[in-house]
Amino acid sequence: MKHRHEILFNQLESYRSELLGVLIDVTEEQAEMIPIGFRNNIRWNMGHIYLDQFLWIEALTKEKENVPKTFHDWFGFGTSPSNFSDETPSFERLKGLLNNQPKIIKERFGERLEEEFHPTEMGMNTIEQVLIRTIFHEGMHLQTILDIKKLL
Repeated sequence: MKHRHEILFNQLESYRSELLGVLIDVTEEQAEMIPIGFRNNIRWNMGHIYLDQFLWIEALTKEKENVPKTFHDWFGFGTSPSNFSDETPSFERLKGLLNNQPKIIKERFGERLEEEFHPTEMGMNTIEQVLIRTIFHEGMHLQTILDIKKLL
């Protein structure tokens, strides 16, 4: 693996660890609260981060990821906790999924980061480019989670 790819995966794992660290003192009840001025809660943001990363990889590679279709209904763009059901993963389950996701991506795509695909609508044509985008996206949602935590 190229040095820059090792750095990319270190960043992916480091930022994910930072996200999970922010969640350590959040309770299941707090993860469900939607403060005034917000559309979603912490649990929704967690599921959205998880789904988004796999959606972009899937959109690029056209290879199906092991994400249930119901994740789109619960955590997809434009959804909210009002879309949740009894089957929606719990706060604890989402923490586990988020914790394992970087390892899964590294195992599955670590040697394919420069493989070229038909570009996405944003012009990305490698998994490396997609991961850079999803790390940025995760940071945006991490800030939202931090903002929600301040108001709890």
